[in-house]
Amino acid sequence: MPSTRTWFITGASRGLGRAFTEAALSAGERVVAASRDVAPLGDLAEKYPDDLLRLSLDVADRQAVFETVERAAAFGGGGLDVVVNNAGGLLYGMVEEATEEQIRDHLDVNFFGAVWVAQAVIPHLRARGTGRLLQITSMGTGGGMASVGFYGAGKAALDSVSEALAMEVEQFGVKVTVVQMGGYSTGLFTAGTTATAADPAYDELRARLAEMWGEDAGPDPSTAAPALMELAGLPDPPRRLILGDRSFDLVQEMDRARAEQYRDWETLSRLAPG
Repeated sequence: MPSTRTWFITGASRGLGRAFTEAALSAGERVVAASRDVAPLGDLAEKYPDDLLRLSLDVADRQAVFETVERAAAFGGGGLDVVVNNAGGLLYGMVEEATEEQIRDHLDVNFFGAVWVAQAVIPHLRARGTGRLLQITSMGTGGGMASVGFYGAGKAALDSVSEALAMEVEQFGVKVTVVQMGGYSTGLFTAGTTATAADPAYDELRARLAEMWGEDAGPDPSTAAPALMELAGLPDPPRRLILGDRSFDLVQEMDRARAEQYRDWETLSRLAPG
């Protein structure tokens, strides 16, 4: 990869996307920052006038994604080196409560939007014989959690597609990593949230969930940036990475519990010959 790389980051105006954008720029890299609203990046545009290109983009619009990627690839004249597929939102509510429109709109961004970005950037990376695609998902994709089931579903689907994509494009020198993010104070539960109409039947469960989660919003997104920067520079990166100290331990604990559950029902599983 060149000494000065060009990054394409979606969802770049806030939260993790903003943190990754700042980290790359401060490291002397070029960044194409894409977001529905790029106005919050105005301060960075003033600070890095030659190294930051802001592009408005709704990743749910497939044609707009491809057109935006073409503009991004031309920035700096050398093509794209690192793509951070980060744009997303949260659909908060019980499965029964969500409307068809809410579910489809959510997956249009969190799953299909990420797929459109991947489809648009891979031809550029493949043609150059190099490049990194970092697929931002969640540490919670290993199992569903009440009230955030559709968020987990979209991220789990992206996990699976990304693993397949990594196998497909590795032969071309393109490295794909599924970055399973832990909980950071990104504003996802405020600015990035669509909520269902609450059914009183689930009030007790909501109260238990609120008590379990507590008031801690998690660490600042900037604390995740150094790890992502190091990941982007690894010559042989992993296909999957849990990003977050506490999240790593939680995922290990969930995996152990799941393995024990499988063993508890092993006899029933083995009744079938498949």
